[in-house]
Amino acid sequence: MTADPTGSRFHLRGEHSSAEIAQVGAALRALTVDGVDLVPRYPDDLPTPAASGVVLVPWPNRIRDGRYSFDGEDLQLAISEPKFGNASHGLLRFGTYQAIEHTDDRLVLGADVVPQTGYPFHLRTRVTYALRADGLHVTHAIENIGAKAAPVALGVHPYLHIGGVPTEDLVVHSTGTTTLVLDDRNIPVDEVPVDAATDLREGRRLGDASLDNGYRGLERDADGRAHHTLTAPDGRRVQLWQDDGFRWAQVFTTDRYPGQSLAVAIEPMTAPANAFATGTDLERLEPGAEMTREWGISYRA
Repeated sequence: MTADPTGSRFHLRGEHSSAEIAQVGAALRALTVDGVDLVPRYPDDLPTPAASGVVLVPWPNRIRDGRYSFDGEDLQLAISEPKFGNASHGLLRFGTYQAIEHTDDRLVLGADVVPQTGYPFHLRTRVTYALRADGLHVTHAIENIGAKAAPVALGVHPYLHIGGVPTEDLVVHSTGTTTLVLDDRNIPVDEVPVDAATDLREGRRLGDASLDNGYRGLERDADGRAHHTLTAPDGRRVQLWQDDGFRWAQVFTTDRYPGQSLAVAIEPMTAPANAFATGTDLERLEPGAEMTREWGISYRA
């Protein structure tokens, strides 16, 4: 028997919905509502492809050369994206989380970020997946259990679709008013107003777009939530929301997702790429302090 490269799988089940979460990266592997898949599935024998559903902590996206300074100390992270010479997607992308609580409709997973090369800080992280009739509610808690202040950012990398509908035919709607300009190493070099190629406020058919954009200036509702939607030609809709602590969202399309001619990730982020180096929206977490952030997915036929 071959071991599952995504570790143990945890299942949540309700009358109208179900979810599957992998131990590696606390990754959201599957979500269904009324029998409709909202997360594209991938083969059981593959490692998590393209960071699908993974929790990104203590930073999302990339850090140029893996170098940054914090409290007067110059630090060098391991280079986890050799092609571009960056430190990419945090330190728990391939970490194995442990189950703290598991019921039919609720799962709490935990993992520590321990002091290591380039990150001499100690964090305790928890991820809570709570099943809803129309989708999923996710809560992240990060506590600094070390002796000194730590730089912290958080992101998640869920891919979304509507089962039975080609992703090319879905219309993406998101409200960001500015977007990042990237260099040839996928590191931001400028932030500019959205233009005809990047503006998603009026909706954009995914088959007509090529996106790898970090957005800020998201429109918020009365609860401080920003909303992103994918709408099928027949009007069915999957929505991802993020709380006001997630100041950014990355929208990413790819043709390299197994079994999909096109896939789209909508990624809530507390800070943008290279935030450890630039300080943009980077959190400073003091010893004993904790930060919590929330997001979720819902479906409407």
